[in-house]
Amino acid sequence: MIAPLILPLLAAATQPPVPEWNCADPQVQQEMNWCASQEYEAADAALNAQWTLTAAVMKKRDAEWAEIGSSDKRPGFFKSLIEGQRGWLRYRDAHCRVDGYAARMGSLEPLLVATCKTRLTRLRTAELKELVEVPG
Repeated sequence: MIAPLILPLLAAATQPPVPEWNCADPQVQQEMNWCASQEYEAADAALNAQWTLTAAVMKKRDAEWAEIGSSDKRPGFFKSLIEGQRGWLRYRDAHCRVDGYAARMGSLEPLLVATCKTRLTRLRTAELKELVEVPG
């Protein structure tokens, strides 16, 4: 829901370093790399927007849980969410670094890393959205 609003703003705000570059039909490796990085940045912006929503819901669930005076001593919703997110970020970055090693030190490596990060970031965004949709 938020992503369709953010993506056009990001596209308009970021002009290609070479005016002739066209992400609808990239022709050279640098252009492909730049376009892939733009796609990742859009996916990351959508993730951050969903994170804000999910974190707010988890904090609300923590407050509701505290109100009922539970004796459950496990970490709360938000603490568990942030722990998972930090672990996910480490996983994503390491996994995509390895993915990029298929073209290690080559001009294709940045494209492979950005494409991997975009894919995993979109999956994580969907996971964060699912957490909000599941009753607390």
